[in-house]
Amino acid sequence: MYTSIAETMNLEQKGLKKRSITVAYFFDTIGQKHDIKLRRLNSVDEQKRRIFERDLHRPGLALAGFTNLFTYKRVQIFGNTETRFLNHLEENERRRVFQNLVRFKMPCIILTSNNKLPEDLLDMATNAGIPVYITRYSSTKTIYIVTGFLDDQFSLYQQYHGSMVDVYGVGVLLAGKSGLGKSEIALDLVERGHGLVADDVVIIQRKGESMILNAKRNHIIDHFMEIRGLGVVDVRANFGIRAIRDIKEVQVVVELLEWNKEIAYERLGLDTKFIKILGVEVPLVELPIFPGKNITVIIEVVALNFLLKRYSNYVAAEALTERINNVINSEKPEDDSHD
Repeated sequence: MYTSIAETMNLEQKGLKKRSITVAYFFDTIGQKHDIKLRRLNSVDEQKRRIFERDLHRPGLALAGFTNLFTYKRVQIFGNTETRFLNHLEENERRRVFQNLVRFKMPCIILTSNNKLPEDLLDMATNAGIPVYITRYSSTKTIYIVTGFLDDQFSLYQQYHGSMVDVYGVGVLLAGKSGLGKSEIALDLVERGHGLVADDVVIIQRKGESMILNAKRNHIIDHFMEIRGLGVVDVRANFGIRAIRDIKEVQVVVELLEWNKEIAYERLGLDTKFIKILGVEVPLVELPIFPGKNITVIIEVVALNFLLKRYSNYVAAEALTERINNVINSEKPEDDSHD
């Protein structure tokens, strides 16, 4: 009995999403993944503060006293406008305005363009348990980088069983029932010069509302593979750094099927099939396997066909069909009717 790919890999299951991250994790991680350096201006318990969404906020209206729509649960950005507004106020008024702000449980404050916060205001933030950071980057660049980081953190993701390989620059996800040889095929592709993204556990992420799916490996399994009859293989140690890819877009899904003579498999490839992953449709190629069939070479051709279609809008099945139709039309007898 044929089991669909949606059942074997559960590809159509809903994605997961983080509910929040701690400010401590945010501070420790963002500099590792993005070109930005934040510096602490006070010492508070960053584990007690949490970020719940990707969007940031510039508290201009809140500083002016209108807090009815203050989105205080977002990271607060203090740029030139905010700091100069505070600096132009008299000391007592400045303290009153800032005290009205820090009574809200905001995750943290980031001062951009190396702007300074008066010592008394910094003490207020510290007493309220609000971390304050500073960066030399402008507000525009800071917002771009921090939003990108938080977008990654709060994007949809799901974990699937399969292998992910970069074949000629095309991200190919190998799917199918356990025991069909996905890892062996992925290893063969690596030996032929292609790159391994993940084996056994593939984490797929959809960033924001984009139609792009990115796959990466589970960092516990990392670049190790389990090959039945052989054991564990360290791909990086055996094949070098060229054999590893950290992240790759999922562009084609190849489903490996057990050969069944009762099933009529695709012969021409005129009808492109698709499978939905996290709400995004991805081209699907179903490959029946049996002893002696060179699946590795076929997957290479799948990747090349994908490139031909994307960059040249060329589909071999359509070209052959058109050629056959032209030959048939050219050989039709002319109308022999006479006046």
